[in-house]
Amino acid sequence: MAPVAGREATVLTYIDPIESSPNNYRVLLENEHVRVLRMTLKAGESDEQHSHPAMTVCFVKGGKIRIHLPDGQADEADFSDGDVLWHEAWTHRIENIGDSPILSFIVEDKHAP
Repeated sequence: MAPVAGREATVLTYIDPIESSPNNYRVLLENEHVRVLRMTLKAGESDEQHSHPAMTVCFVKGGKIRIHLPDGQADEADFSDGDVLWHEAWTHRIENIGDSPILSFIVEDKHAP
């Protein structure tokens, strides 16, 4: 999934989601290879701007989101329960614009450029 159609994802300055949005992100596992996060976002809730290295996301409980990029661009995406995606490193903010909570597990690759 591209964050916004026709635009490349970028990381301007790394912002740790655990520090920027501690109510939404929790570390489940961390070692020299990966960091695994649990992300929850209630209906109508938004996290704060944050960054990820290259990552794989598994939506346990999907939903409709609006992805906000640092340059002000935004895009919407709808994920079903069980959807899995890979994304290159990026900085963004996620807003749950659906009517149910979202739960996902994020595996960040510590060896990605």
